[in-house]
Amino acid sequence: MTAKLPAFDDIVADFEFIDEWDEKYRYIIDLGKNLEPLTDEERNEANKVRGCASQVWLVFEGEGDDVRFRGDSDASIVKGLVALMVSLFSGKAKGEVTATDAEARLAEIDLAEHITPQRSNGVASMIKRIKAEAAA
Repeated sequence: MTAKLPAFDDIVADFEFIDEWDEKYRYIIDLGKNLEPLTDEERNEANKVRGCASQVWLVFEGEGDDVRFRGDSDASIVKGLVALMVSLFSGKAKGEVTATDAEARLAEIDLAEHITPQRSNGVASMIKRIKAEAAA
């Protein structure tokens, strides 16, 4: 499902070797290209994330204690941000997801300092939705 995406710790390590933020943006966009595509049926109102300026969909699947999801966006940079969320949260136990300090993890790549306030709000909305699904 998300085998094409590197682990979040590997993304953090990759960021340490990239000097310029233009290159980091390209890397984030490339991560988004590795997301498993959603079907047209999955791009629906129920899967849409509220609070994102771009359209974002998250599809939660699986049973048991693991949180697994796929996502997509109509904007390439936001699709990359979705990929960061998938890498950070997907495949983890529900308790681990709800306990994860996503803002602190994203601070490891200095993300908040380099995306617009609208995109930061969208990331916060994705995190809120993912944690709500894990807590349900």
